[in-house]
Amino acid sequence: MNHSKIKNLVGTGLCIALGLVFPQLFHAIGAGTVFLPMHIPVILCGLCFGWEFGLVCGIITPLFSSILTGMPPLFPTCVAMMFELGAYGALAGLLYRKLNLNLYLALIVAMLGGRVVSGVASAIFYGIAGKAYGFQLFLTGAFVSALPGIILQIIVLPLLVLALEKARVIEKPIMLELQTEGIEG
Repeated sequence: MNHSKIKNLVGTGLCIALGLVFPQLFHAIGAGTVFLPMHIPVILCGLCFGWEFGLVCGIITPLFSSILTGMPPLFPTCVAMMFELGAYGALAGLLYRKLNLNLYLALIVAMLGGRVVSGVASAIFYGIAGKAYGFQLFLTGAFVSALPGIILQIIVLPLLVLALEKARVIEKPIMLELQTEGIEG
């Protein structure tokens, strides 16, 4: 196994661990649901290590948290969160590391995409559980109540990624350059 893959696996493990610890710390001060503490390490994992690692981190973290702490409740909340956080991690890594989008744009698109996945998954799983879930609940949970967490993510995550890149803890994404050889205009 090469050095880069080992670094990605270790970094993903660290992000999973942070995804288990952060919610406990935030819930201890009554700020768990508004600051979205599990989202931060999952999105960070995708931005730093790529879509595959972000996807795995996003699926495993809420499941481990549910099993170890009872939060979130396994069904329907945890199952819906596994889809949501998996989407956050995968989209962040895909957009920033693979498609070379600007860091801020990749983050915002990943956050929006994850919320769409969350709405669909929640509608399905809450429906199966016989619990009410509609567009009003989706908007309130995904955007209104989550606004402090959204702001925190938009401020903190780019700063962390840029600091890790500058310190050479992680590599900057390789930018695609357009080849214009042989094109005369």
